[in-house]
Amino acid sequence: LRFSCRRWGGLVQPGGSLILSCVASGSTLHDYAIGWFRQAPGKEREGVAGISSEDGRMYCTDSVKGRFTISKDNAKNTVYLQMNSLRSEDTAVYYCAADPNLSGSGLWRVLTSRGRYGMDYWGKGTQVTVSS
Repeated sequence: LRFSCRRWGGLVQPGGSLILSCVASGSTLHDYAIGWFRQAPGKEREGVAGISSEDGRMYCTDSVKGRFTISKDNAKNTVYLQMNSLRSEDTAVYYCAADPNLSGSGLWRVLTSRGRYGMDYWGKGTQVTVSS
């Protein structure tokens, strides 16, 4: 499984919005748990959002809850991260990841592990900069 990721938009001001997308190739995403992560300079990797492969349940960590939305289009084999009400502290490199062997609870553990646990497949990072 490989990801081709892009950012839909450029530098964004605080309060603005941005969409990230990752198109998967080599395998279908239908049976994979999906996660979005980010890492700012000098900080641990942080889980942002995820979708369970078991039931499609979506997870968002507290730092982005109510502002970010994860979605998946199985027909396009693509995952998205819609980011609204962006803040300067959202500035980071963002990564999508997938794993065929994670349960819903396992996905949440990975998302909240501060980088201790990972997923099997990772996309290349996409820089998101929020600045006035």
